[in-house]
Amino acid sequence: MAAVEGRTVQVQVPATSANLGPGFDTLGLALSVYDELTVTALDGDRLEIDVSGSGADEIARDESNLVVRSIEHVYKSVDREMPGLRITARNGVPHGRGLGSSGAAVTAGVLAAKGLLAGDVELSDADLLRLATELEGHPDNVAPALFGGLTIAWTGENGPQHKKLLVHRGVAPLVLVPERTMSTTLARSLQPPQVSREDAVFNVSRTALLIAALMQSPELLLDATADRLHQDYRAEAMPETHALVQALRSAGFAAVVSGAGPSVLVLCDGPGGRQEAKELADSVTDTPWEGLMLAVDVRGGTVRERAEGST
Repeated sequence: MAAVEGRTVQVQVPATSANLGPGFDTLGLALSVYDELTVTALDGDRLEIDVSGSGADEIARDESNLVVRSIEHVYKSVDREMPGLRITARNGVPHGRGLGSSGAAVTAGVLAAKGLLAGDVELSDADLLRLATELEGHPDNVAPALFGGLTIAWTGENGPQHKKLLVHRGVAPLVLVPERTMSTTLARSLQPPQVSREDAVFNVSRTALLIAALMQSPELLLDATADRLHQDYRAEAMPETHALVQALRSAGFAAVVSGAGPSVLVLCDGPGGRQEAKELADSVTDTPWEGLMLAVDVRGGTVRERAEGST
């Protein structure tokens, strides 16, 4: 059974920040800035794509589009033929800046397919995480994009898994976004294949502490966000980011590289500190930083069918 011609679904997916300092490839946080898509099933193999917002000039308008490839991946996995598509995307998630833009696109495509297939094929949360991880390569961004909140993601015998946790209401995220972008592939290439036992133990202890700090004790966030596994190794590729993180941490702010960078995530232990952190960012580097004062998104990605005639 193919998707119903003319069926339209609306999808919203949050930005995400992975790693959070010590939780490399494991921890992710959903944040309240969003990509929004409207996807309509068309007859035949027509493909119409309209994109506005962040990264619009660089995004493909053909079959190589990541949302289209994600929808197609889901359809193939359930042995269905993908219909033609009309996609209208408004991208609020900054592209190429360590806020999970590729994970958001993958998640949006998977959720759009779920909505288009509703009534024919039902996809569970485990299915969605597995399919998104197959496309993204690792679950640390797609898990919070799908489910919201703070997520711990891992891969076990039954494939990718996640645990969603609630963040203490006192945690107030600030994201500092520069104009320049950063390649995740380049960032990963700068890390050594092995680390010392001392550094591994350091990060294990800080990751455990970070869970407690985010859930119960925000006053511990500065110590809990210390890292020795990846951020220093990537510093040469984004010196302004490294300098800003060091300046903020020296001033007592729990600042980390957001994902692969170059954005900086500051986890304040109350909303009052965010303006002070933004003012410090403006004063310590030559790079202009856009300050996004965000909330933790607790819903994750959503999909709903749009009624005929609604806007």
